[in-house]
Amino acid sequence: MKPIWIADDDPSIRFVLEKALAREELPTRSFDGPKAVLDALADGADEGPQVLVSDIRMPGGSGLELLEKVKRQHPALPVIIMTAYSDLDSAVAAFQGGAFEYLPKPFDLPKAVELIRRAVEESQREEVAQETLSAAPEILGQAPAMQDVFRAIGRLSQSHVTVLITGESGSGKELVARALHKHSPRAKGPFVAINTAAIPKDLLESELFGHERGAFTGAQTLRRGRFEQAEGGTLFLDEIGDMPFELQTRLLRVLSDGHYYRVGGHSAIKANVRVIAATHQNLEQRVKEGAFREDLYHRLNVIRLRLPPLRERREDIPLLARFFLQHSARQLEVEPKRLSDAALEALSAFDFPGNVRQLENLCHWLTVMAPAQVIEVKDLPPEVLQAIPATAAPAPTAGAAPHRAVLPGPRSAGDTPGAVAPAPAAGWEEGLRAEAQRLLAEGRRDIWDTLMGRVERCLLDAALQATHGRRIEAAQRLGIGRNTITRKLQELGMR
Repeated sequence: MKPIWIADDDPSIRFVLEKALAREELPTRSFDGPKAVLDALADGADEGPQVLVSDIRMPGGSGLELLEKVKRQHPALPVIIMTAYSDLDSAVAAFQGGAFEYLPKPFDLPKAVELIRRAVEESQREEVAQETLSAAPEILGQAPAMQDVFRAIGRLSQSHVTVLITGESGSGKELVARALHKHSPRAKGPFVAINTAAIPKDLLESELFGHERGAFTGAQTLRRGRFEQAEGGTLFLDEIGDMPFELQTRLLRVLSDGHYYRVGGHSAIKANVRVIAATHQNLEQRVKEGAFREDLYHRLNVIRLRLPPLRERREDIPLLARFFLQHSARQLEVEPKRLSDAALEALSAFDFPGNVRQLENLCHWLTVMAPAQVIEVKDLPPEVLQAIPATAAPAPTAGAAPHRAVLPGPRSAGDTPGAVAPAPAAGWEEGLRAEAQRLLAEGRRDIWDTLMGRVERCLLDAALQATHGRRIEAAQRLGIGRNTITRKLQELGMR
């Protein structure tokens, strides 16, 4: 594991952190100023730091200047800024510069170590994500449903057969079509895409097949259509289910005998084109309704690929979100933001009716609108926040009478330590749901943090009561780390 670098002109601070991190089996390397850190980075003799912990004021330069220079070279490196001058300007400047966290002096040593460990975990997670993304193909996906799609693309790699891609809007049908082209014998030829639903009916025939000069009013020159433009390559017909009925006949003729005419033309043109079609509609139903030709449907439906919606491949959401956040950051020329574990969990629970396209737009929104480098649950857009209670809470059992469980609130100063009003064992979920609905009705915007804090308080109180106040044993019985229980008790103001 790469070491944690500590930059501080105070040798006592360096000594204390070195010893504390050594007890946690975390390697360290210390520096007395910014110049020494930058020289070590420029030297490149070792792997560089896993995390950088830097004082804000040191001889020879400030920690904020060091942060800026380090981030320029290592944008994914977590940097923790320490300062004895706990002012608003320093905190804002640290976070704007891309700091992982801001640690005021004097600090509680267990809290500082826990913060550094969190930064190490984030660094390792980013390294894995970066490796995955750097080797990422044109389509991302680890879910079994996507692996089936990848296998199908592989099997079709040496084929010229017509393919029909089905899937909801925003699920990435054009990406699959491009991948089919890229890995086909026609890869050196052009890939031409046309959305048949986006072009007016009167112009679509000319767009597809081209027209001769003088074929109609305004046709002043000969125009090559998309079939000609895709010669030797692939023509992607998106939203084929919306193609006008009369044009379906012309498309069927091309697929049947491989020839077509330009609008106003008299000479047949041979088409050397592979057709890939896509639709979000149920073509079988369209055929039954008489809106789509059955013979064309069978011509297109030689090989069908179903692209799963995002809600069927939730395990891909973290990978896709990191990719889109980095992509948005490159476009906007800013530091890429990171999603906290809680925010990732909330996103993974969201249904994404707009599928991958909606997730991409959401990540772009977060890059612009999220106030800090680490995106928390409260930073997510309203449509996700509003769906969290309904998604997280299980539905009541059919026919069961609702239980009126009470979710304990924060204790007042006069309450007995560790005393929590117990909810009935059966029905506490319904109590949580009722409390969430009450807060939603009040228009509150901090519901997630409020309820999670109260739930965590209940868990900690119960565990500490059961272990007679022994923290380490309480942490073990809750299944969390001892650093985590210390941090949670401090965050919740519990002694």
